[in-house]
Amino acid sequence: MSVELTPEEISSRLYRYDRIAHKYARPEEVTSDHLKEYSVNGFLAIEEVLHMTEVQDATNALMEMIFVDSKGAALQFVKPVSELKTDEERESAVRKVTNFVENDERLKRIAYHPEILQKVEMILGEKPKLVQEMALLKPPMGGGEKPWHQDMAYGNLAFNKPVVGVWIALDEAELDNGCMHVLLGSHAEGATPHYAIRDWQLCDSGIAVEKDVAVPLKSGGLMFFHGLLKHGTPYNLSPKRRRALQFHYAGESATKLPPKEYKRVFTNEMTGAEC
Repeated sequence: MSVELTPEEISSRLYRYDRIAHKYARPEEVTSDHLKEYSVNGFLAIEEVLHMTEVQDATNALMEMIFVDSKGAALQFVKPVSELKTDEERESAVRKVTNFVENDERLKRIAYHPEILQKVEMILGEKPKLVQEMALLKPPMGGGEKPWHQDMAYGNLAFNKPVVGVWIALDEAELDNGCMHVLLGSHAEGATPHYAIRDWQLCDSGIAVEKDVAVPLKSGGLMFFHGLLKHGTPYNLSPKRRRALQFHYAGESATKLPPKEYKRVFTNEMTGAEC
């Protein structure tokens, strides 16, 4: 797939919008009996997990970090900060916020939310440890695509056991503003080489778009997903914000992959394969 495609072409060719994931209404509906569904599909989605006060507190915390005081969090901008003259320009240029859990109690409470951790432990089969935290922001009218990828292909998440991702919608994540898309059951295919194209990503031509299932979520809803599940989010070409939190957890016994093993399973360096 050409890297010169427009955002509209990428969104229409690499994603589909006619298959919607099954979602549970509340956390108590998901029991250990549903682990088979997670095992087969690679994810579980729940609509009503965070209360609106928790969502608003988290959103306020992120906006304060962007506009007032980062509190030691790292902000990733898509434009030089010196070019950003207004609050609107600044907010529109922030793609990602990381390293905030230990610096803001409101966000820490969500990362260690008892209902979330209970489900993660149920999936992992052991006590979880938080190994990554980030906020992923898609501003209106042009919030960027996150191309198809596997999270464990990013070195800091390359463990010898599967990690569990938790993706939480702060704004309503819909079909038109960049909700999550997954390739159903693709985690069972194992680790797949990634390439530096628009991002660190799977090869566009290898994406089985016919397996794409969209996972729109209400504000406060979330999905649990396997670290090898192939997933992506298209551009936000709507007039709405799409802000989300994402946490990753590994089991306490999990250890990082050695560099040689990471290269063998997640890159083409040892095979020479082309995209």
